[in-house]
Formats: sequence, C-alpha cells, structure tokens
Amino acid sequence: MQSPELLVSPAGPSPSPTPAPDQPDPAPAPATSPPPPPAATSPGIPASHHDPDQRGPFRADQVRPGDPYELSHGHPIVCLPLGGRASAALLVGGAVVAWDPAVSEAGVGTGYTPAPGLLRAPHVAVGNAPDSQGWVPGAPALAIEYADVGEDEARLARKIGDLLGAGTRWVWVVRLAAPRHVEVHAPGVPRRRALPGELLHAPGVLQNPVQVEALYDRAAAQRAVLTSLLQREGHSSLESLRDRGLREGRNEGLQQAVRDVCDVLDLALSPEDDASLVEMDGTALAALLERLKRERRWPLP
Repeated sequence: MQSPELLVSPAGPSPSPTPAPDQPDPAPAPATSPPPPPAATSPGIPASHHDPDQRGPFRADQVRPGDPYELSHGHPIVCLPLGGRASAALLVGGAVVAWDPAVSEAGVGTGYTPAPGLLRAPHVAVGNAPDSQGWVPGAPALAIEYADVGEDEARLARKIGDLLGAGTRWVWVVRLAAPRHVEVHAPGVPRRRALPGELLHAPGVLQNPVQVEALYDRAAAQRAVLTSLLQREGHSSLESLRDRGLREGRNEGLQQAVRDVCDVLDLALSPEDDASLVEMDGTALAALLERLKRERRWPLP
C-alpha cells in the first residue's frame, strides 16, 4: 500500500504519537487517504465541501485502487458504501447494459482520470472500460449512478458535471426512493425524467433500448439480459428461437416421413434425393409427402 503521507496537502499533518509500551497499536488510517474534510453529513461520516472554482492540491496518481476517495478538481470526495437496495439494483442494472450486443467494455466502480486532479468512479460505466490495470484515462460513454434516500445531492451534482465535462455522453441517475424513476443527463440539454414503462436510449453505445424498470427490478433485468444473450448468439428474441425450434422440428419430422413412405413403397432414395430433403422448407416437404402417397412413386424433376 502507498504510504499515507503521499496524499496530504503540502503542509502535511503532524506525525502520529508513538503508542505506549505494552499497548496495542491504534487502528491505522486508510493508506493514501487525504485528510478528512471538517464537515459531516451524519455523525462520524466526513463530507467534502469545497469551492468548486478553487483547485485542490491532490492528484489522481496519489490515489490507489481500493482507497475510499474520488477527486474533483484536486479535492477529495469520500466514497461511501451503498445500502442493500442500491447495491442489489446496481448488480442487476449493470448486467443489463453489460450484455447489450453492442457493448464490449463495461465496468463497476471503474476509476476514470481525464485530468490530473480528477478521478471519478461511476457505479456502472459502459464504453472505455478496458481490461487493464490502474485508472482509465478519459471517461465512459455512458455512466449510471444509483441514488437512494439521503443522497448528498450537491456531491452527486458535482460528479455528474465532472463526468459530462470529461466527455461522458449520458449519465443515468437511478432514483430508488418512491416514486422510482431515472434522471437522464446529457451535455447541453435539460435534465429529463423517465418513469417506469418508458425506454432509455443510448444510440451508438447500446443496441437495445433499456426499460427503466430493468435498471433495478430483477424480473425486468432478467428478460433484458436474456434477450441480449440470444441476440449475441444470432437470435432476435426468445420467441424467434422458439419458432425456429418448432420449424426445424417440423421439417425434420416431415423429412423422416418422406423417407418412411419411400421405404414402405420400396422406393430407393439416391444420396442426391435424400440431400435435397434437407434443403426443402416445411411447405415443400408437405407437398412432396402428399404427392408420394398419391402417385406412389418418386416424382420426376
């Protein structure tokens, strides 16, 4: 782990006192942690309140993976854990966008550093999430944030602004408190509110539109993921796969029926004739079968 003193302001904190003999060591501070901001959103939880126009002293290369901080223009932002509802929704919503047929890169909590004093980690990132070590330069094409009761709105607004300013095309904020909905943020356009039953679009990033509910509801997410997985295998939907299976099963049954009738009528099928059966569709096979039963001979070409 990187030493804590590598991520402090130029003045630096006073050294920690040496523990007395035979006393247990005090719990160490998180490695590479910036000094905690003075204000608090709740007892014991540090918050970061700063003038966004005044640049802070910290850099992204001073923060290492696993440290509980993001950076906004050089200022540390404490990363708080998600509650059970938000973490469960993040898992299913992330799967929906990750398995979209157009997506080859997606991540959860990926750290992006488009500038030395900026480090942002959206809950879900789509696009520009390479399989490589360390922070990712630039920004994701689509970022998804989950917000529940008690969300620090000023902190969230700064994060949205940082991501959009760095090149993110859309930020979807999934609001889990009733009434549930998704806020759509994009550069240069007013914020839009999408309600359950509506579709979210990210052209050029996602192939399929995303139902608002699929970003937090397991059943809706399962249907969306299943559709995407089938599309990745060349099927447009579960219904199309079922119809294809029925057609193929019917065709195979008709092919075998033709062979059985020829066997009863003592008609020898040449290899070419047998191979031609595979090329016929159901309508042609059914017509051939009726003609065989009626004429009791292999029809001439």
